[in-house]
Amino acid sequence: WKETTENKYRGVFSSTIWELHQDSSKIIFTAHTATLKSVAECKKKLNNYFRLDLSLKENLEKWSKSDENFEKYSSQVKGVRILNQDITENLFSFICSANNHISRITGMIERMCSNYGEKLGVIDDEVFFDFPKIEKLAQEDVTNVLLKEGFGYRAKYINNSAKKLITLGGEKWLENLHKKSGISYEKAREELMILPGIGRKVADCICLMSLGHLEAIPVDTHIYQVAKETYLPDLKKFSTSTAVYGQVNQHFRDIWGPLAGWAQTVVFCTRIKENKRSKGEGETKGVKKMKSK
Repeated sequence: WKETTENKYRGVFSSTIWELHQDSSKIIFTAHTATLKSVAECKKKLNNYFRLDLSLKENLEKWSKSDENFEKYSSQVKGVRILNQDITENLFSFICSANNHISRITGMIERMCSNYGEKLGVIDDEVFFDFPKIEKLAQEDVTNVLLKEGFGYRAKYINNSAKKLITLGGEKWLENLHKKSGISYEKAREELMILPGIGRKVADCICLMSLGHLEAIPVDTHIYQVAKETYLPDLKKFSTSTAVYGQVNQHFRDIWGPLAGWAQTVVFCTRIKENKRSKGEGETKGVKKMKSK
């Protein structure tokens, strides 16, 4: 998503170019689409994408009651929601995220879409593409093309993961990892990790943002530092989060409950905001700030 003017955003999901504008009470949208047939269908897509069926206000209150430390984080950021992203797009986007920063990740995803995605339209001289299908990313030339586009070692991971997904059943296999299919969070994460380029943290990101497992907690350096400073002081004897990943993950799930991944994202955004003040870093991927419901 890109902010075009103040409080106005433009982006692509569900094979549709969206233009969103938020005022004090509502979201106004324009959908440039060939797939959605009515205003009601567009609203349903937006509600699902932003998970508007879940009350942010109520959950912030629950997390603050179960965790005396939570409010000091939640008071610093407003309207943080977990996007319900397309599984395929999220998976390959997070492969791009390894040892990378947000502006570069964004550029890589845009180049992947322009090379292999279907053209959706042009607005204000900007061309918009859909995210590529798995079959496109499984083509033999993909690794070489993406290497030339500056993807580095991630190019091979993308191509090999796409090929592996084809053998497993493609989008259908991914859909079967969704919580609504009855699979456990732990099993879904385990299955994702058989794909090249997907480790524990990336698998947790995919579970959280695309597969309905809202208890999933990706433990990166920011969350590890929060755990070490405030929640689990004994972690100070460990230099990295790798050795205690499971301990941190389980601790936060115990105190924040079935939507722990969302609570973690609020804390994560606070740390990113603090870092932005000193480092001037960019937007947080996979997270959208909206008015509390």
